[in-house]
Amino acid sequence: MDFNERYRLWCESEYFDFSTREELRSIADEKEIEERFYCDLKFGTGGMRGIMGAGTNRLNKYTIGRATAGLGAYLTDNFSDKDLLERGVAIAYDTRHNSHDYAEDTANILTRKGIKVYIFDKPVPTPELSFAIRYLNCIAGVVITASHNTKEYNGYKVYDSDGGQLVNRQVKQLVKYINPIEDYTSIDFAGNPELKQYIDITDEFTDAVIASSKGVMQSAKNALRVAYTPLHGTGNIPVRAALKKSGFKNVYTVKAQQLPDGDFPTVKSPNPEDDSAMSMVLNLGKEKSADIALGTDPDCDRVGVGVRQPDGSYRLLTGNQIGALIVDYVVRHTDLSKIKKPAVIKTVVTSDLGAEAAKAKGVKVFETLTGFKFIGEKITQFEKAKNEGDTLRNYDFVVGYEESFGYLAGDYARDKDGVGPSLVICEMAAEYKALGLTLTDRLEQLYKEFGYYLDARDSFTFEGIDGIEKMSEIMNSLRSGGLPFDEISKVIDYSKGIKAEDGFGKLPKSNVIKFVMRDGSWIAVRPSGTEPKIKIYYSIKGGNREEAENKLHKYRKAITDKIKLG
Repeated sequence: MDFNERYRLWCESEYFDFSTREELRSIADEKEIEERFYCDLKFGTGGMRGIMGAGTNRLNKYTIGRATAGLGAYLTDNFSDKDLLERGVAIAYDTRHNSHDYAEDTANILTRKGIKVYIFDKPVPTPELSFAIRYLNCIAGVVITASHNTKEYNGYKVYDSDGGQLVNRQVKQLVKYINPIEDYTSIDFAGNPELKQYIDITDEFTDAVIASSKGVMQSAKNALRVAYTPLHGTGNIPVRAALKKSGFKNVYTVKAQQLPDGDFPTVKSPNPEDDSAMSMVLNLGKEKSADIALGTDPDCDRVGVGVRQPDGSYRLLTGNQIGALIVDYVVRHTDLSKIKKPAVIKTVVTSDLGAEAAKAKGVKVFETLTGFKFIGEKITQFEKAKNEGDTLRNYDFVVGYEESFGYLAGDYARDKDGVGPSLVICEMAAEYKALGLTLTDRLEQLYKEFGYYLDARDSFTFEGIDGIEKMSEIMNSLRSGGLPFDEISKVIDYSKGIKAEDGFGKLPKSNVIKFVMRDGSWIAVRPSGTEPKIKIYYSIKGGNREEAENKLHKYRKAITDKIKLG
């Protein structure tokens, strides 16, 4: 069918619910009709994410249903009847509009296919799903979330039996089952209630988080004052529970952002990477004289940090800075004498400051492609190598981090987490306060030891059908023409496949280009896997802040001009 035929079918068939048909009939712009129906919403390396609305190129009950029907067929072909009925699939969802309904639709389709489902009885953090898969020994997991996107978006992510989000090779297998489904009216939403079980394992999850903490004297915990916001998302209960169980008493929550609300009414974007999203928790911090201010995103797999300065203001840290502090703290508080082959994992677009701190303690640092799912995959590879007696690859995971506010300190999950790292951040802030220091003081110490690292990120949005072509043109231009900097020492094109370390073969091919300078600075460019954006990552190394800022300004201007001019 062409887009007009698809549109007419969705408008006329009573298979589609009344509100869907009414929404579509109200569209007068043929360009919008084409954009909604010219393709099927793609299930890619980041799962499936899109603006909610009617149409094959929107996130809705029916596109969720198509992906789930494909998932059900994939699981049926790859697992025994016993696994389908006894181990089953865990399903979680966040606080966005329609997330609960989409989770129920997913459960109904899977149970109709004879697959046992464990569905959470309330919105929970994405890392809790990863934990649940391992805790319940499930064969797979699904979470309904669009993470930190604005309220118009929702998404659908699939996890494997190890608790990690599907990586490229697994996605390729799954889409072979999804893509052939062209008839949306063939999807059966009639579930089997006998195969659906509601669960609540938040206590078990927070206990696992606490078990991985490094421990701080209670007197130090008593002295720390913390302001926190879940940004209307899922972090409110588990973050506060983990901090309370660990002995932190002075934790204050932004009341206006405490309860779930899919409109995210107090922020432009519910993303702790966005400074404006942290404004209310910083105000609360000033009111309560809090030492630190924390903010987690709607599905609580990212955490942002503000640190109180001597004048009472707050300094917001970048994801790279938080990651470096966490790595430094966790490595120094781990008895490395008891670990034969300790390992830290970062992504290729993450600053090297944390890696340098780890290497200084004799810890091996691995790099993965962008996306925490690859860090989770590497943890699983370590675990399997140990179980199989593979002495070459049996490293012991210590901590993983990425620049986009994603961290994991512990092996209780295979995805980035906002709960455990919130606890680690509070622990290190408490310890440093007892020593008369702040997190920013410790950061400055790291700069003195390893050099000044300045990181930044830009993104350029290319909406619609033409946007995909434009992004492709830009990436091709960078590959053929490079960047106008004489100091570039090498160019790494990850689309060709890059050799991994110590017997792990090659990294999967990925549309990423990295320009490395002679002084250790680098610039990386990649299209987003979940949004119509090209992202530019800068990691600038200098002798001091002024030197690094001058370099960043030079690089940023040249790249911005190149992209805007095409």
